[in-house]
Amino acid sequence: MPNLENLKKQAKLILRWHRERHYPVAPQIREHLPRFLNMPDSEILAATFTLSDAQEMVARQQGFDSWQALKTGLSTTPLKVNSSPSKPTILGAEPQLFVTDIKRSCEFFREKLDFSLVFTYGNPPFYAQVARDAARLNLRYVERLLIESAVSDREELLSASMTVATAAEIKLLFLEFKSAGVAFHQTLKKQPWGARNFIVKDPDGNLLLFAGPAN
Repeated sequence: MPNLENLKKQAKLILRWHRERHYPVAPQIREHLPRFLNMPDSEILAATFTLSDAQEMVARQQGFDSWQALKTGLSTTPLKVNSSPSKPTILGAEPQLFVTDIKRSCEFFREKLDFSLVFTYGNPPFYAQVARDAARLNLRYVERLLIESAVSDREELLSASMTVATAAEIKLLFLEFKSAGVAFHQTLKKQPWGARNFIVKDPDGNLLLFAGPAN
């Protein structure tokens, strides 16, 4: 359990992010504070947001209904001495795809690949994030693609790689995408190095590798 001083600093940081219109904080606010539940990112960042709101958000992230409940809980919980980590741990990666139409790309990932929309930012949107299970992809609007689709196809320049745990899952995922009418750069194939994979092409020609064990 984090100590109270660290949680106070976290609340102040959230408040600063809101004041600076740091867009990734908007979906976090919406997730944890009920009064922001049905508000789009732009309205959340424009709304009144106080230190008390930030503290309530931190409390809810820690499993408490309010800041006061969190403080009471901390005071009755025995302190645990945690050793300092010997090295930092990277918990994930979020590849960034360059796209020429944010709306079209979001629809593709949601309707064809069964990703969910995490957030969009801008008016009109120029940035978005989509997610499925532990995979998260950031979509960045550009006026024109940086690499021609023909070059990407020829050199098989992958924009992102995603993995599943078993051979059964990679086959199931391929069949799911096939039934959704997804365009493939490469259909399901067993590779010499012991993997089975396929490559999906998004509307902008980004190549997305999905892989799993062959057996």
